[in-house]
Amino acid sequence: MNLVEEDSVQGHGLSRVPRALSSIHHRVVLVPVIVFLTATSWAQQEELPVFSADSELVVLQVVVTDRRGAYVDGLTQDKFAVIEDGKAQDVQFFATADTPVTVGLLVDSSGSMYANRRLVIAGAGAFADASHPRDEIFALAFNEMVRPALSSAAPFTSDSAVLRAALERAISARGRTALYDAITAGVDYLERGTRQRKVLVVLSDGADNASRATRDAAVRKAQASNAAIYTIALVDPAAPDANPRLLKELAQESGGESFQPDDPVAIARAFDRIATDIRRTYTLGYIPSNAVHDGAFRRVRVVVTAPPGKSLVVRSRAGYLAGTGRKAAP
Repeated sequence: MNLVEEDSVQGHGLSRVPRALSSIHHRVVLVPVIVFLTATSWAQQEELPVFSADSELVVLQVVVTDRRGAYVDGLTQDKFAVIEDGKAQDVQFFATADTPVTVGLLVDSSGSMYANRRLVIAGAGAFADASHPRDEIFALAFNEMVRPALSSAAPFTSDSAVLRAALERAISARGRTALYDAITAGVDYLERGTRQRKVLVVLSDGADNASRATRDAAVRKAQASNAAIYTIALVDPAAPDANPRLLKELAQESGGESFQPDDPVAIARAFDRIATDIRRTYTLGYIPSNAVHDGAFRRVRVVVTAPPGKSLVVRSRAGYLAGTGRKAAP
């Protein structure tokens, strides 16, 4: 049997926390717990159960593939282990079902996106077509301002035609770029959704020349959520301030994936891969054995026992920042 740890994998850039973000503490939103269901009842349900009460739960979205990138399905809970700061944790729930998610598309609508406007709208529509029928999808278009594409009366949709029409109206492809503000607004918007699994998809060249929020503040905000972040870097070689590296680091830290397509077909493939990734995710949750709320960074590793002769790639988030709602133990 082979043990595969998510932070030991090479080839996907997941071997360690990216240096540019290593000094930034991140916090997973901790979900309170009162009721536990068995692993069997989990798999039979479409949605994750709602947890509430006194104990706090860390939720991890985990993708497992082989070395060729093919998804590895059918793994059971006993094949997974969670290590927090070197200590094994008791996994309280485990789900393999295709459960609905709240997913936000953050779409760069600045002048640098003019050439890709139509491709992005078409790709977003195809993404919605490939999604779970009960997904909650929203979109924010941003240049120097961040604007919701959907109306306040219907802030989410699962209808690809509705999403396409909304993006047609919202994406102007002019002005400057407030990427950091968009990330901040996107994380806040996610919390309005009712699905416990959260995903952001960011389409941009990574540049920012108009935000009120700083880069560090935006990264902290993103990493303080439970969201997996996927990024599609649409980079004009002539753009001097493009920063696809930031997009890649955001994705890696959150357990998502980054793409840098260089032609229309690759843009469509990126959307398709993200939609498939979301559908093929394992969901794990645990109550940390360290109950001290000291605001410290807790490093998390997911370990998978691989079938004999198989080599696996495991992708999940790097850790979380403990809350400060209670006093630390003396």
